[in-house]
Amino acid sequence: MTILVEQHTGYRQITLNRPDRLNALTAAVGAALLAALDEAECDSECRAILLTGAGRGFCPGQDLTEVMPTEAGPPDLGPLLDGYNAVIRKLRALPLPVVCAVNGVAAGAGVNLALACDIVLAAKSASFIQAFARIGLIPDVGGTWALPRLVGAARARALAILAEPLPAARAAEWGLIWQAVDDDKLMATAHALAARLAAQATVGIAFTKRALDAAESSTLDQQLDLERDLQSELARMPDYAEGVRAFLEKRPPVFTGKR
Repeated sequence: MTILVEQHTGYRQITLNRPDRLNALTAAVGAALLAALDEAECDSECRAILLTGAGRGFCPGQDLTEVMPTEAGPPDLGPLLDGYNAVIRKLRALPLPVVCAVNGVAAGAGVNLALACDIVLAAKSASFIQAFARIGLIPDVGGTWALPRLVGAARARALAILAEPLPAARAAEWGLIWQAVDDDKLMATAHALAARLAAQATVGIAFTKRALDAAESSTLDQQLDLERDLQSELARMPDYAEGVRAFLEKRPPVFTGKR
């Protein structure tokens, strides 16, 4: 199976599972990942997702054996990218927090798959490589959108054009990812974070994702109105009532994630 799904209390772990190819992407992997995300969204008991890779790497990007030019002509990358783009759109729109644990090299589309998640952790030995320039392409799967927003225009251009590895620790310093952790603590840290998110106010997190995404293109006035509207809706949710009661009673809240 190219994708493994494990059930945990409150969250699912989705693992890219082609360790012999460092979990390189194929059209089939993209379709299986999208299906796994759809299933997680439909599971009322799933309140967070943890994405990682099997073996010693996270994902080196596209499996180039699937898109080799032949004597018949160049490959048509459009349908392939449409499939991957559906995964990116799903990750961004999911009403659940998504944690990504980068356990080794993340290159090409593999980097940008990770960056589409909400919180990215990486082993200190991991690196991030926008490798597209090495084969005459541009960053895809949302890379040209995410990079300048995360690290700024100058760093984004250098990363995309030079295609040099960015060590995990520096990626964290630059704001590309949330945190770099010791290799032997990566998965324990990622699981603890996913479990923590699964116990939080899920709808509030979903609305936070919506508001932050909208802020990328909104004016201040538009964003203020959106914050007002989302806040007003959340104030009618059970988790808000529980959060206020717990605060006043000086106890931990018990959120349900229900609307």
